[in-house]
Amino acid sequence: MRHDAEIRELLHKRRDGHTLPQAFYTDTDLFEFDLRAVFHRLWIFAGLEAELHQPGDWFTLDIAATSVVVLRDRDGSVRAFFNTCRHRGSRICSGESGQAIRLVCPYHQWTYDLDGRLIGAAMMPSDFDRSVHGLRPVHVQTLGGTIYVCLAKTPPDFADVQRAIEPALALHDLGGAKVAAKSTIVVKGNWKLTMENARECYHCAARHRDLMRVLLDFYDFDDPAVREFGARAAASGLVNGPAHGHGFRMARTPLAKGVKSITRDGEFIGPKVLGRVPSRDIGSLRWQVYPNTFNHVLGDYAFLVRFLPVNARETLITSKFLVPADAVEEVDYNVTRLTEIWLKTNDEDAQLIENNQRGVNSIGYEPGPYSSRAEWTVAEFADWYCTEADRYLSGSDGELSAAAQ
Repeated sequence: MRHDAEIRELLHKRRDGHTLPQAFYTDTDLFEFDLRAVFHRLWIFAGLEAELHQPGDWFTLDIAATSVVVLRDRDGSVRAFFNTCRHRGSRICSGESGQAIRLVCPYHQWTYDLDGRLIGAAMMPSDFDRSVHGLRPVHVQTLGGTIYVCLAKTPPDFADVQRAIEPALALHDLGGAKVAAKSTIVVKGNWKLTMENARECYHCAARHRDLMRVLLDFYDFDDPAVREFGARAAASGLVNGPAHGHGFRMARTPLAKGVKSITRDGEFIGPKVLGRVPSRDIGSLRWQVYPNTFNHVLGDYAFLVRFLPVNARETLITSKFLVPADAVEEVDYNVTRLTEIWLKTNDEDAQLIENNQRGVNSIGYEPGPYSSRAEWTVAEFADWYCTEADRYLSGSDGELSAAAQ
């Protein structure tokens, strides 16, 4: 078992602009540390309001061994709870999603209302106090139709993220959209290697040729064409950024010349507009929030990705595709056209991440330098991780490491 002093020493050995020491990508003790320092303490992208249309709709997410259920209550609010019965600890909601009038533990039928109150517990003594045995709540924030949860007793501030990204998402109305497709894969790679891969396009020209036919490679916000695109989009009422802060980044960028959407042929998926944007031809709103999401929102659809750690060398990747709420399959969109370029990209990335993990596992691995031109966002992510790990080790967050009561 690695002690905090040893982890701190490893952190401080990292050279600026270089990858992390090997143990941070491979070691089981460091994985458990990541859960405490990052996933049990910070805001985690959980899912979409579009998955919770009606009261009683719910979905689950597993943050390693900890399951959380996210639902819409009778008042229409989004809530989250630890998916653990207050009786003897059984998981209450099984599977990925469902609909329920109330939550019932399958073991002994303890029953909870949608606000988490315990409303049924048979055969308990007369002095049993149901009011102190409700489900343990998990903090929830929404962001432009997306949902974040925090397991900490006292969550960190989310206001900077909301101020930067919410205005850009507003006209897309993601909360009222429809989930048209979903893909889940387990990649045999550490969650940090998975996120690093998503934060750069150094590899894209060689390994994502279909995707790079429709995306700009290395865009420059000082480039006249990029500036002209931004001015035109802003004049039509869109918020474009760029905006960034500790642990998040957002910018609306043009697609490749002549390309209208991120599809194999570069054409729109159909005639519908996503939300209240002025047209479908508005480039891609790219945004990411560390530690576990990056997204593209276009004028005709949205593509959102969630990473969740499984163990030191495996990561669950879930991709979801949103289309306008009134879009009809095979009339306004085709699922294959909607998903094919991204699912191919996911498969290509999975191969790269797994090969990266195999190489990092070797005794021959030494931390290498990032490209300041092509991988500066990866260096930014690694710096963010080191900052958060150091904050946790220093105890500067007070009660942040204590799970919600």
